[in-house]
Amino acid sequence: MTNVGRGLVYAFMNLLLLVGSSGCSTTQTERADIDARAKVALEDLYRQTPAARSLAQKSAGVLVFPDVTQAGLMIGGQYGTGVLFKGGKPAGHYNIAGGSFGLQAGAETFSQGYFFTTPEALKTFEETKGFEVGAGLDFAVADTAATGDISSSTLQKPLVIFVWGQQGLMAGVKVEGQKITQLAASE
Repeated sequence: MTNVGRGLVYAFMNLLLLVGSSGCSTTQTERADIDARAKVALEDLYRQTPAARSLAQKSAGVLVFPDVTQAGLMIGGQYGTGVLFKGGKPAGHYNIAGGSFGLQAGAETFSQGYFFTTPEALKTFEETKGFEVGAGLDFAVADTAATGDISSSTLQKPLVIFVWGQQGLMAGVKVEGQKITQLAASE
């Protein structure tokens, strides 16, 4: 990558960090809205992939981003807000941001769910400030059959990631390189 290309990537990543950090607190109304949208998104996932519901019931926690927006033209980025559910109840609010460089063009939105299948995986996530997907925690992007069943090899991982509800014109969704940060509550 040339120095100009590298400079563009760094400039874009700094812009993403600025945008992400400007929304680092949420009001009670914003949190309630995120919670409601996340519950609707999860129900949509459960309709498409019934086995996801039983996985959620067995998981230590489920982090749901109901609306992640991804866009790019050579340099791309994505951003969204979500909620961590423990025992079906909201336990924290987060944002997700990521950037990429390469052959890409378009924009799309999608939902994303992180199923922490073990208490240890959830603890690792909660203790890591600025958690980066793919760094330090073994994960699998859910491999589902047409019947909505989840492959047994996927279920062996401490973190299972679902991506669903894609709308727009952009090929593929990358989960590595995303950074998840907890949002502070403001009143």
